[in-house]
Amino acid sequence: MKKRSIFNLLLVLLIFVLVYVLISSIQEPIAFKAEKEKREDAVIAKLMQIREAQEAFRGVTGGFAGDFDTLQLVLERDSFVIVSIIGDPDDANFTGEITYDTTKIPAIDSVRALGLQLDSLRYVPYGKGEMFEIASDTLTYQKTMVNVVEVGTIYKVFMGEYASNRFKKYDDRYNPGKAMKFGDLNKPTVAGSWDN
Repeated sequence: MKKRSIFNLLLVLLIFVLVYVLISSIQEPIAFKAEKEKREDAVIAKLMQIREAQEAFRGVTGGFAGDFDTLQLVLERDSFVIVSIIGDPDDANFTGEITYDTTKIPAIDSVRALGLQLDSLRYVPYGKGEMFEIASDTLTYQKTMVNVVEVGTIYKVFMGEYASNRFKKYDDRYNPGKAMKFGDLNKPTVAGSWDN
């Protein structure tokens, strides 16, 4: 009788262990997927804000910022120049004088309207203080000199405990070394890698 109760107790323990293993094997891929989506969404949202800031910077300077300090400084202190043409230079019947009216609008007003926090744009969400990589340049594209920009980070920076290749078994497209970015230093685009 004593052997039978020990055997039953061991059997119950084995059942609990198997149930735990089964639940863990089901929960891990669900937790990974949920965490991956949450972190990706946060990084995409931040990259979209940086892209808006770079577009504003281009509106002020004509080019893109190659670092976050310059991006912040220009958007806090410089202005957009808006030139209004009074009169129609293309109208053959227009006999009046064509005049140009120049107005300056502080860039910081647009930044505030967009809800951008310039001092925190550089930091990768869930990145524990890591900053986005940022670069800008000019290149000749189809015989024209154009400004280009690229801003991004790799998954390993923001995926925390999930920054391992072992999680590929739950998502065959997952690669911790893959970049999430917008722009390209080799062609004039500000499209994001998440748009693909």
